[in-house]
Amino acid sequence: MNLWVESRSTLKLAFPLIIGQVSQMLLGVADTVMLGKVGVTELAVLTFTNSLFYLPFVFGVGVLTAISVFTANARGAEDPSAGRASCRHGLQVSVVLGAILTILFCCLTPFLGQFDQPPEVVARTPVFYLTIMASLLPALMAMALKSHADAMDRPWPAFWIFLGGVLLNIFLNWLLIYGHWGFPRMGLEGAGVATMTSRILIVVAMFVWLERSKVLADWVPHRWLRAPVGSEIKRFLGIGFPASIQMTCEVAAFSAAALLVGRFGEMAMASHQIALMCAATAFMVPLGLAVALSVRVGEAAGRSENSRLRAIAVSGWLIAGSWAAISATVFLGGGAFLASLFNDNANVVALAAKILVVVGVFQLVDSLQIASSAMLRGLHETRIPALIGFIAYWMVGIPVAIVLSSVLEWRTVGVWWGLAIGLTIACVTLCLRMWQKTAPFGAIQPDAP
Repeated sequence: MNLWVESRSTLKLAFPLIIGQVSQMLLGVADTVMLGKVGVTELAVLTFTNSLFYLPFVFGVGVLTAISVFTANARGAEDPSAGRASCRHGLQVSVVLGAILTILFCCLTPFLGQFDQPPEVVARTPVFYLTIMASLLPALMAMALKSHADAMDRPWPAFWIFLGGVLLNIFLNWLLIYGHWGFPRMGLEGAGVATMTSRILIVVAMFVWLERSKVLADWVPHRWLRAPVGSEIKRFLGIGFPASIQMTCEVAAFSAAALLVGRFGEMAMASHQIALMCAATAFMVPLGLAVALSVRVGEAAGRSENSRLRAIAVSGWLIAGSWAAISATVFLGGGAFLASLFNDNANVVALAAKILVVVGVFQLVDSLQIASSAMLRGLHETRIPALIGFIAYWMVGIPVAIVLSSVLEWRTVGVWWGLAIGLTIACVTLCLRMWQKTAPFGAIQPDAP
């Protein structure tokens, strides 16, 4: 195994993807910091809304991961027609799925009070919630186009477009939250308008770039509105839907954790949001790495270079583990300082610092599990990881979180320890599965027992 060669190739592709993921996360960090200056209630509303928004968003992104797989396979096989079909079908799926999910989750608005959240938080949520949900469709369309560009090894233009969207969101936040330059002081609702506007403009910019790109001319659909091919859509969903279930199981567990924390009041929710933003920002590095690993594994499989798969996997684990050591050190040693950057309430900062200790502990397993699941997806293996995700997070992680937080009265910290245990189980099983699938001269058939 030439680990050095594979590591260099992975890092070359992963670097812009990682920066892009981190820049996207900065959008949520900016909202958290800027709304944290407005008040604890606004920060709690952001936590509540995000806990619901990320369920349909990650479900949609999970389905759209099939774009990276099929585009990478097409690129490895040097088949532009298949690449164009992957992009077109992915965008079509993103539009239909985005519209359906937006309508379904907007219909939850009258029932927000049923989630056992503080009354003052529920009262402030509806307008912000509806605005953020309305941004789901353009967010998924943008991710579909970005997935195709990333799999074509053209991540930098998409990175600059998404980064521009983040900077625009921060600027619009400054105008609309605080009422600068003569704009109305909209507070929480202004943050929602800023986010929706930024996501719409990102989609527009991605379309313009792809249409004008000479490098991708043969790989971009010539007719975007061409009718979908039923068999191809079925094949697309056969990969994307199970991958979506696996990703949604994890994110839904964190959303459920936010609802569990909500029972302990506004302070707990604000602390949870701060810790979540720190954990999610660190997670963007292994997530960007995971996208690169999925593309590289898919491309190698498309070229029938099965002998390289084990080296790609091991090099990916080493890179993920190295980052985990760095992020764990930061969280374990500087949790209180990080929390103080978001809010000046001493109680909120103290609780967030305790949560960040747990975040530091699970950095290694979190990094390895996302890398392994992405590489398995590159091999068209999605059903077993989906089952692993359901068992790890919903049959173990959340029940343990309930017991630790309520029965043993560890409260918010207990919820996070439950999540850590679920992540550990997912990590061990997914890594073992990937090791088995890349055995020398072994089969790489999807979902083989």
